[in-house]
Amino acid sequence: MYQRADMDWMLKDLAESVPQTRHIVVLSSDGLCMARYDTSPDTADRIAAIGSGLQSLSGAVASEFPQSDGRMRMVVIEVSGGFMYLMAAGAGAHLAVLADEGVDAGLVGSCMRDLVARIGAHLTSPPRADGRTA
Repeated sequence: MYQRADMDWMLKDLAESVPQTRHIVVLSSDGLCMARYDTSPDTADRIAAIGSGLQSLSGAVASEFPQSDGRMRMVVIEVSGGFMYLMAAGAGAHLAVLADEGVDAGLVGSCMRDLVARIGAHLTSPPRADGRTA
């Protein structure tokens, strides 16, 4: 797993700002975990794979809107037990947050947006060629 040490404090700040946050993962568009906070490596890898699939599916949804540029901005899934939020977070990168069902949904989205706006350049996954970072 690739992890930038300078991302730890950024993700920690999000977790501490939003009570009932379970997992925070930064993933590349192709599903690799780039960073995680308070999440096991196996769980982070699963969340990254799920996030990659969701961002791909959202592109198909976007194609149904003629004015859309085809890019996913945010996906929210509510299931019994909680929520998954996925937000575009820089070129080729996404921010995923899983939270318990009692979470303030508006606060999650707002804090994610603030984080991406502040440090979007750090949440970028360079394109890979032949499976390696370019």
